[in-house]
Amino acid sequence: MSAALDEFCGSVFWNASYLDRPDADLPVCFQQTVLVWIPLGFLWILGPWQVLPMCKSRDKKSSVTKLYIIKQVLTTLLMLTAVAELVLAAVEGAEQDPLPAVQYTNPSLYIATWLLVLLIHDARRFCLRRDSGILFCFWTLSLLCGSLLFQSLLRRALQVGFVAGNAESALNPEVTASFLSSITFEWYSSMVFKGYRKPLEIEDIWELKAEDKMQSIYTVFEKNMKTAVRKAQAELEKRKRKKRRREGGLDHVNNISKAQSQDILVLQTKKKKGDKGDSGSHKDYPRGWLMKTLGKTFWKNLLLSVTFKLVHDLIVFVSPQLLKLLIAFVSDEESFAWQGYVYAILLFLSAMIQSLCLQQYFTLCFKLGTQVRASLIAAIYKKSLTMSSATRKESTVGETVNLMSADAQRFMDMANFIHQLWSSPLQIILSIVFLWGELGPSVLAGLAVMVLLIPINWFLVAKSRTIQVRNMKNKDERMKIMSEILNGIKILKLFAWEPSFEKRVNEIRAHELKNLLNFSYLQSVSVFVFTCAPFLVSLASFAVYVLVDENNILDAQKAFTAISLFNVLRFPMAMLPLVLSSLVQTNVSTVRLERYLAGEDLDTSAIHHSPIEGSAVRFSEATFAWERDGDAAIRDGACGQRQAAGGGCAQADVMRQLFLSLSFQGSLAYVPQQAWIQNATLKDNILFGSELDEARYQQVIKACALLPDLELLPAGDQTEIGEKGINLSGGQKQRVSLARAVYSNADIYVLDDPLSAVDAHVGKYLFEHVLGPKGLLQNKTRILVTHSISFLPLVDNIVVMGAGAVSEQGSYGTLLANRGAFAQFLNSYGSQEKDASEEDTTGTGNKTGLCVCLGDMKNLALSSSDTSGGCYEPYPASGNLKISTNSLKKAQEEAPKQVKGQKLIEKEAVETGKVKLSMYLRYLRAVGLWYSFWVAMGYVAQYVAYVGTNLWLSAWTDDAERYLNETYPVEQRDLRIGVFGALGVSQALFLLFSTILSAYGAVRASRVMHQQLLGNILRAPMSFYDTTPMGRIVNRFAKDIFTIDETIPMSFRSWLSCLMGIISTLLMITLATPFFALIIIPLGIFYYFVLRFYISTSRQLRRVDSVTRSPIYSHFGETVSGLSVIRAYGHQARFLQQNEITMDINQKAVYSWIISNRWLAIRLEFVGSLVVFFSALLAVISKGTLEGGIVGLSVSSALNVTQTLNWLVRTSSELETNIVAVERVHEYTKVKNEAPWVTDKRPPRGWPSKGEIRFVDYKVRYRPELELVLQGITCNIGSTEKVGVVGRTGAGKSSLTNCLFRLLEAAGGKILIDEVDIATIGLHDLRKNLTIIPQDPVLFTGTLRMNLDPFDQYTDEEVWKALELAHLKMYVQDLPGRLLYVVSEGGENLSVGQRQLVCLARALLRKAKILILDEATAAVDLETDHLIQTTIRSEFADCTVLTIAHRLHTIMDSNRVMVLQAGRIVEFDSPEELLGKAGVFSMMAKDAGITNTETTTL
Repeated sequence: MSAALDEFCGSVFWNASYLDRPDADLPVCFQQTVLVWIPLGFLWILGPWQVLPMCKSRDKKSSVTKLYIIKQVLTTLLMLTAVAELVLAAVEGAEQDPLPAVQYTNPSLYIATWLLVLLIHDARRFCLRRDSGILFCFWTLSLLCGSLLFQSLLRRALQVGFVAGNAESALNPEVTASFLSSITFEWYSSMVFKGYRKPLEIEDIWELKAEDKMQSIYTVFEKNMKTAVRKAQAELEKRKRKKRRREGGLDHVNNISKAQSQDILVLQTKKKKGDKGDSGSHKDYPRGWLMKTLGKTFWKNLLLSVTFKLVHDLIVFVSPQLLKLLIAFVSDEESFAWQGYVYAILLFLSAMIQSLCLQQYFTLCFKLGTQVRASLIAAIYKKSLTMSSATRKESTVGETVNLMSADAQRFMDMANFIHQLWSSPLQIILSIVFLWGELGPSVLAGLAVMVLLIPINWFLVAKSRTIQVRNMKNKDERMKIMSEILNGIKILKLFAWEPSFEKRVNEIRAHELKNLLNFSYLQSVSVFVFTCAPFLVSLASFAVYVLVDENNILDAQKAFTAISLFNVLRFPMAMLPLVLSSLVQTNVSTVRLERYLAGEDLDTSAIHHSPIEGSAVRFSEATFAWERDGDAAIRDGACGQRQAAGGGCAQADVMRQLFLSLSFQGSLAYVPQQAWIQNATLKDNILFGSELDEARYQQVIKACALLPDLELLPAGDQTEIGEKGINLSGGQKQRVSLARAVYSNADIYVLDDPLSAVDAHVGKYLFEHVLGPKGLLQNKTRILVTHSISFLPLVDNIVVMGAGAVSEQGSYGTLLANRGAFAQFLNSYGSQEKDASEEDTTGTGNKTGLCVCLGDMKNLALSSSDTSGGCYEPYPASGNLKISTNSLKKAQEEAPKQVKGQKLIEKEAVETGKVKLSMYLRYLRAVGLWYSFWVAMGYVAQYVAYVGTNLWLSAWTDDAERYLNETYPVEQRDLRIGVFGALGVSQALFLLFSTILSAYGAVRASRVMHQQLLGNILRAPMSFYDTTPMGRIVNRFAKDIFTIDETIPMSFRSWLSCLMGIISTLLMITLATPFFALIIIPLGIFYYFVLRFYISTSRQLRRVDSVTRSPIYSHFGETVSGLSVIRAYGHQARFLQQNEITMDINQKAVYSWIISNRWLAIRLEFVGSLVVFFSALLAVISKGTLEGGIVGLSVSSALNVTQTLNWLVRTSSELETNIVAVERVHEYTKVKNEAPWVTDKRPPRGWPSKGEIRFVDYKVRYRPELELVLQGITCNIGSTEKVGVVGRTGAGKSSLTNCLFRLLEAAGGKILIDEVDIATIGLHDLRKNLTIIPQDPVLFTGTLRMNLDPFDQYTDEEVWKALELAHLKMYVQDLPGRLLYVVSEGGENLSVGQRQLVCLARALLRKAKILILDEATAAVDLETDHLIQTTIRSEFADCTVLTIAHRLHTIMDSNRVMVLQAGRIVEFDSPEELLGKAGVFSMMAKDAGITNTETTTL
């Protein structure tokens, strides 16, 4: 019954857990059925009898009353709403997927019911009592049931709809703003004032309108993208076919004659070389579709902005014509005063209309930019979820993050100015037409100068492009190394490798800065050319004009109309090259994005979800490889029972490829070998997006042995887990990962050795309660890859794998009887586990579908292990310590008090208030104070020359009056032209001087700041990395360093030049009409206030933008590292939605910032228009006293000022916004450092020579606010002694190793090694003299040799010797490049076992006197484990060895065993002694099935 109703509603009919929570509610389906049908059923059972009087009665109906009419009208309205509901449902069902039946049934029932009510009302007119008791009961019932429905809808609306729907009208005033308010952006004023009163937070910013939200934009974009990519792929196929045909033709020609074929060969090799240079190592890809897609998606925006821009561009040319009339008016004695006033008012109006159009146009453009960026980021994110392994290999996480940050940003910048591509040429053409009217053919001289400048410009753009492309590669490379350094920071610290990696990053950075310097020099030259351009053009035109014909005299009308037209010309001519170079950069990005987004997706066709007779999973003739055409990692795997599996060296491949090629039925859950944990609460990690069912949740936690851990965590399951599960121990991570799978309640479980990271007794418990025949999963299909042989007797079927193929399969008994490889394997390694397994095999009754695969490791087939966990050495949770939590709303109700140490990841600090002056000074100091001074002086000199040029021109035009009706003296003419030219050239030279100086200074600043940041980050203590998400640090190295490199120098230069421009313009107007000085004061005050209000808001909005941007990258990084898990569970849609939410939050901040700019611009341009108006008005008022030339100078300068005023504020706020990057970088250069790497007190040479370790009352805690982890440890470890360290999870085992390496500093007591107190020497002196084989084998991108010996301290012979001892020599000899074989990101192209052996080789190479093994063999199979143990015994016989073990077998032959419990030593003696007395150790040994030390062969 319930199931039928579930289907009827399309949701769950009943789930009791809905009532087991503080915000209890009834399921939607229950409300739609039971609560609706109770009143309706009541009426339909009893209602029809009420209609009888109509049929029987002969009586006359009583008259129609008002009440009767009201009742009938209301009922009719109710019926119409039901009809409307039915129609809507039908329409929605037709457009999208069909809706559940309940959506059609309920409205239909209501229509019938309201008809019945109408009839009953009418029938009651035959009775004396007009009302009906049954109707009264019906209304009462409807009200009661309806109130439950209503409260549910209301609560849902408050949670979701209110924010989304109502918030739009309630919170975003733009939706309801009037026309006037819209064009002047008055609706935004309240936000500006709020921002002035208090620093804005993200919560203060209005929500986006529905059409601007990510979902609605991306839906359209994706639809267009799919069609475009399909077309582009068809084109690609055509190209490939042509190419094949051509090559076929060449082969045919080759047979003609030997001599000819030789020539062709030469040709081909040349061509190949050419190709190589052309396309690099990349293959062809579908191209040309991205721009089309964007155009198709955003065509409305583009069309509207074209209209506004066109109107603006045309009105721009009205002002010079009005200026011409005004000069004529001043020069003409007889003209009427009213004409002058009309011209002044017209100048003001044309300026205002220009301003309004321009601001609407800019709003549209910037909106387009943000939406393009958002669409691209969403597309990149979605692609990362669906791409195939081969495509994934081509782009590392660092490169993809760069696509998101840098490349998407390029598109955003480009979209802002895309219309300049047609608008600039249009303005240039119109200017020339009007200039021809003024100066006639002489304009051609000016034009010739312009045309000459174009090739120079193209040359500069092309050069810049090549540099830019080179630099993007350097950036990618640097970011790739940085993210690796941050991922493997613990290893770098343990091995004291920071200097080597610092050197690598600095080398790349040096190349990057060299290119940057060249790029800046090119930019300086192009700025120089473009400053010269308008001046050279006017010089050429005027000179030719006066030289051609001596009757041509330059008068004020001609000169200043021409000058204002030349000024109009300046903007399009300056913009065109910028837009072109931006187009070039976008082109580079387009190529990168097209290659990435059109890469091949996962081929899901090989996976069949069809029911299979008698099997849950079936492989048939399956061959798996990591990429198409790659070597097969698994060949011809064919098995199909109720379960199937693969193992051995290729087991991880089976696991990961399981979702890539085979057939299975039902849903799937996957537990990877290296657990993948999200940065969320523990509970969220387990629920993983599923509904909470409290009872099942508790059952899962108990079965996965998580209850004791929850007691240790400060806020239980509401504890926040750091990135990559950094504050959980390896075992805890693995158990959380297992709990996630169990809770998901899937049909098939794929378990990639989940028990390797947990202690033996925990493993046994998990097997019994979860995986085994009586566990929670007893009725599911389980495929378990395992290295442990103790569980084998309990499984139904075993598949043994060797060299990538299935070597045998069958039940435990069958395989033993076969006496094959499996039986031999058991004989060698199984003796120690025999007793345990014999005990366990009794009473295993029903064996339900558990199949195990096991493999030998003799053939180390090159296969990668699982990537999901990243490679982070976990910090174990010891006692109730270094744990953290992010209380969600629920938790806040339960635990309102923040527990000490509860929060791990602190909220990213957002600086508030004004950027401190010290930040500017810090930047200028980095540039060099002398440099800064001379740059400023250069700009001052340039503008002095500029004012000189204009005053000289004004004097020149007045000559026309002076020499009226006389011949113009030749020497006077030559003097005028000569001085005018000299002043112009000096202007450009001063500018060139300052730009070149500033380029050099800026690169110097970039170098200094990056060096400080990198140096300090590498010296930060481990606790800093625990509490700081990686995305945040990466953001400093990507976005903020990019800002310091490229944006700040530009901002500084623009700011200086705007400031000088305004000062010089106001100076010239005041010289012409001194009264103007009085008007400057009120305008200045208004300007200042607008600025004050705006800058505080804008600055804070930019800060919020950069803080809301980090989560986009963090979430992306997390998704990529957990890709296999997300895919296995089929949770792609949920992660996409999460990405949309994160994006919307960021978009909201960006959009608000754009509007704040427009709000400002419209007010400033009003000031500019007033300046024009008053300069014209004053000219009209003081008509008789002024020369035409000086009026022309005054008004043409004023016309120019509007744009400059606007740019000044823009550049000030941009500078202030960008200087925030200096602030953010500076924040991380002030992070407290760990102890110095080398101190004055150096240990003696050859220290430690004995290897004695002494702990004296040693105490330690992870962070100052947390409890102690080790509580006063005192013990002595003798020279060359072998000590095993054991203890339950969280006892402080790993903390002990962290203390030896001083990753944690003592809170009390000390550690002495060979009588040297380790706290007194430098960290590198300490760490270089100890060796560790860490728990997680971390490798870095680079050669294999670099991974073993980054400082090149050892010879090749020594390296080969170490590899031989680590049993890797044979394998490495077969690799391409041998020692120079390139290890991919995170060591992906080696299996976990091989990575562990590489770590062993590292230790062998160092050969320090003290060796620490941190559960080093947890992730490898028994045979590799055996190899490692044997090597350690023989090679480190004369060393002190500390082993932290999960498997007790590995430490049974130690001299002594240290047992830790809650940070204290509870037992410390030889294994024999400890087994003999009843204590903690003997209990653990019993759990692991060890009775005496002889039972272990390992």
